Amino acid sequence: MMRDDIEKVVFSEEQIQEKIVELGRQITEDYKDVKEEIYCVGILKGAVNFYTDLVQKIDLPVRYDFMIASSYGNGTSTTGSVKILKDLDYDIEGKHLIVIEDIIDSGTTMNYLMKYFRERKPASVKLCSLLSKPSRRTVDVHIDYCGFEVPDEFLVGYGLDYAEVYRNLPFIGVLKPEIYA
Repeated sequence: MMRDDIEKVVFSEEQIQEKIVELGRQITEDYKDVKEEIYCVGILKGAVNFYTDLVQKIDLPVRYDFMIASSYGNGTSTTGSVKILKDLDYDIEGKHLIVIEDIIDSGTTMNYLMKYFRERKPASVKLCSLLSKPSRRTVDVHIDYCGFEVPDEFLVGYGLDYAEVYRNLPFIGVLKPEIYA
């Protein structure tokens, strides 16, 4: 079973949900005076679990949108080249945008995407990431809403994957090295 491939659990399902409630409250407070809906952009596939749970905790009108971008392929480290596989469905010019991501690792993909979004002239753009791994950062990325900082370990679960597997675990854990070595 998949759980046998996990060395240790880093964040339980309960810890993740508590953090999401906290982030949802903070976003609601920060945007309470914004008159129009907020555009929440989930970066697929990894952010889907976090995205769906988080937007339910934002007590404001939101518009859903998604993007697929990657710099990893099937490996464990960035290729350095970002590919947009699915772009936004809506025009974001003049809109308040919150980009929702599962983890900021090297920062390569998100740095590219934040520049890409800003070029489209939104009223504002903020980044919300469940996890941040600053020890791996090669590009500076400002995270407006961060759930947890994590050490340099190979994490899976709750949307995080290894070669498209383990996303459906309800917790975040460290994958045993022999699985991906």
